[in-house]
Amino acid sequence: MSTAVSPGSFTEGSIRQHVARLSGVMIVGFLTMTIANLIEVFYIGQVGKLQVAAYSFAFPVAMCMNALTRGIGIGAAALIAQGIGRGDPSTAARAATHGFVLVIIFTVSVAVLGQYHADVLFGVLGATGDVLSFADQYAAIWLIGFPMMGMAMVANGMIRAFGDATYPGLIMTSGPIAQIVAGPFLIFGLAGLPALGLEGAAWAFNLGCFVQLLLVINWFVIRQLRISPTLQGFIDTATNILKVGIPAAATNLINPFFMVLVTFLLASFGPTVVAGFGVAARLEAVAAMVVVGISGSVVPMVGQNWGAGRFERVIETMKTCYVAGHTWGITAAIIMWLLAPFFVSLVNDDPALIEAAVMFLYIVPISIGFMGMIIIATAAFNAIRRPLPALGLSLARLVLVFYPLALFLGDTWGFTGIFAAIALSNMIIGVVSWWWCRRTLVSAMGSTDK
Repeated sequence: MSTAVSPGSFTEGSIRQHVARLSGVMIVGFLTMTIANLIEVFYIGQVGKLQVAAYSFAFPVAMCMNALTRGIGIGAAALIAQGIGRGDPSTAARAATHGFVLVIIFTVSVAVLGQYHADVLFGVLGATGDVLSFADQYAAIWLIGFPMMGMAMVANGMIRAFGDATYPGLIMTSGPIAQIVAGPFLIFGLAGLPALGLEGAAWAFNLGCFVQLLLVINWFVIRQLRISPTLQGFIDTATNILKVGIPAAATNLINPFFMVLVTFLLASFGPTVVAGFGVAARLEAVAAMVVVGISGSVVPMVGQNWGAGRFERVIETMKTCYVAGHTWGITAAIIMWLLAPFFVSLVNDDPALIEAAVMFLYIVPISIGFMGMIIIATAAFNAIRRPLPALGLSLARLVLVFYPLALFLGDTWGFTGIFAAIALSNMIIGVVSWWWCRRTLVSAMGSTDK
């Protein structure tokens, strides 16, 4: 095995170049993942409309599980980044090891519970009949790969916190590529394989997760040796991880729960509208992943510079990310206005499905830049180990803004009103997020909790 190399540092050099390099890798990775999801929807769309609806019910549940897992990773990455900023690599390695242990415990537990209770959850969301049966079958297989995916997802943030801006992109792209390639063989039964339909999509996902896990093992065990050899001090490290990780997980959970609530509200309009929303949400996610990629530079940049006391670089990092997010948000909205009908028709040609999906894509992408402000501010709060404001903002977006607007506008304009409520809630909380984050950063500079 090779010896560990000196950790990368974001406390010196051009902030724009660091943000561009970190964001560029993450954008490519996130786009690959979301495009793979979109292609997966295309594959499933060829199987049948009911299968698309079942997949649409499973998607927000999967997002919730991923969100909880990412919370652990955010807590570990914040410790790693601040440890690297202070010049303390041993603390960083310990945080990585203990973070992985927490992830394994959590994901395996959830996977086991999900095997017995997924059908109940889908039923509560409104899935019935064949749609419920298809969703349950998909989840039973998908859950097998969930622990592997959790390890890969958390590892990406940890590796960025150590200062490696490029390897996470390899992990993120490898799994989706394997999933896309394997999908047709398993779903449609190419090359003499049995046609597994929706279940084949789940097995293709698991194959991609396994590929990602191998790459994670390569970086932490073989390539860089960023692993502590013992579990000594596990309780203390785990406590510090979870101090950030639990509120961060709660914050992350609100976003997919937001999607769960949207799915629940749309269920009253029928499975075709739910399927249209499922298609449109994945198309919009392709555009939104760019701002998510930009936010991926915040924890390593802000965390390391905060740990090193380079506060002026923290402020400049935030400005750079906000401008980049809004620039892309405007671009993405224009693209969706021009090409939404074409994009949706590639997945399914049902007129009612197309109508619902296109209406979503005409309205929601307007708010992508503001959604980016929320995500970027949330990442900054977590990076300085002050996660509660991020949780408050996410709760306010769901409970105080979106839900009342969705009830009122949904009653007035139908499912179009629910889509409008999504956009308006992003805009309102986006502005509040920017103000609160800047106020917190300036105030905390005088009394940092490193």
